[in-house]
Amino acid sequence: MNRISPSRSSKRIVGLRMPEDLKTAIAFHGHLCPGLVIGYLAARLGLKRLVARRSQDEELIAIVENKSCAVDAVQVLTGCTFGKGNLFFRDFGKMVFTFAVRPSGRAIRVSLFSHAGSKPRRSGHERQEESREQRIRRMLSMKPEELFRVSETRIRLPRPASIHDSVLWEQCAEMVMATRQRRASGKVLCIPCSKNTRRRRGTAQVERCR
Repeated sequence: MNRISPSRSSKRIVGLRMPEDLKTAIAFHGHLCPGLVIGYLAARLGLKRLVARRSQDEELIAIVENKSCAVDAVQVLTGCTFGKGNLFFRDFGKMVFTFAVRPSGRAIRVSLFSHAGSKPRRSGHERQEESREQRIRRMLSMKPEELFRVSETRIRLPRPASIHDSVLWEQCAEMVMATRQRRASGKVLCIPCSKNTRRRRGTAQVERCR
């Protein structure tokens, strides 16, 4: 894989030695944060349990149920991306990651425990919230089983990515995937233009998507 130069943010936590793949994820994401660490650890765990390597094509897929910082680490470590067609987003708002291999459909589902991402610490009789740095240190020091609920299963794999023709839409004159065409007022339109279609005085008026 092409290397991404680690950013200065990878060296901000004094005394914390970070693996090179975490530094690469930091450089891709732009900074080090607890969310990125969660995705990093989840992806490492998934790859380890599947005995899989970083995806070169679509032999590995990832299904993420959130759009947080964690997903950037998943992309870097697994090689699953929207561009390759092997990263799938399910908008459930959950820190859950499923990794699967083709063609078997064997999968590992990794779910963050509720207490793992944000855990208070006690100092004497006072209850204090962890700092950002403390959370990162704690998560990196924990065993995977302490952070995540892990289950092995088999899933119905999404279809491999396919390439569709692009066509020139009549209204906005932009190239759009043919499978995303809509018809409105007798015209072939892209989705934004079709949504902007409206009628005025009995005549169909179409607004450009731009």
